[in-house]
Amino acid sequence: MARTGKPASRQVEAVQRAIEVLRELGEARGELGTNDLARRTGISASTMSRVLATLAAGGLVEHVPSTGRYRLGLGLIRLADAARDGREIRTMVRPHLTELAARTGETATLSVPGDHEAVTVDFAQSARSVQSVAHLGRPSAAHATAVGKVLLAYGGTLPAGPLTAYTARTITDPRTLSREAEEVRRRGWATAAGEREEGLNAVAVPVLDSSGQLTAILGVQGPDTRLGEEPMRAAAELLAEHAARLEPVSWS
Repeated sequence: MARTGKPASRQVEAVQRAIEVLRELGEARGELGTNDLARRTGISASTMSRVLATLAAGGLVEHVPSTGRYRLGLGLIRLADAARDGREIRTMVRPHLTELAARTGETATLSVPGDHEAVTVDFAQSARSVQSVAHLGRPSAAHATAVGKVLLAYGGTLPAGPLTAYTARTITDPRTLSREAEEVRRRGWATAAGEREEGLNAVAVPVLDSSGQLTAILGVQGPDTRLGEEPMRAAAELLAEHAARLEPVSWS
């Protein structure tokens, strides 16, 4: 299917229902029960119960045991904060991404950290005919990407359960990942060689605030035929230079 650069016109019914529920709870500015929400939205009570359970599991709504009703969850506040910060960060960092892409010849990315993964909020595409294509909003798996390893080194955690082996090179042993995270923190940069996608290499560095907290992650990614061990090391030094120039910036 051809890519138009525009959102798809078809929508997912289950997501539409979830959006309706969140809107109703937002307009109520308080608590609503399952039957109340079913009446307001026209969604059956049984379906509404499943929608609420799913939203509650994701932290977007909260169940209030004392009343049996639901209210908006704190997860929405975290998402709103990330959306706001992402817009501010993109404006500040965009010139750095453009320069990084020009000097390395590869795609430069900006990600913001979460608990188990970091999310791409901006990128500058490589000008070469063979490119690594970044995607806005794509999460970087903590165990299988350079960006994710930086996240682990600075307070991120692995998700519960077995880790996905995306390729034969993916590290799925938590103890090995813990040692690698320590090494990333010691040297100040992380690499991933064909660990999330075959033939794709990447390097990333942290952007820290004045207290040493991780605020963003800069990365460079490209095909392994160009971005081998030495080019990754050179890119890491360049990324670190730009990260240092961003350190004094407040993202708030």
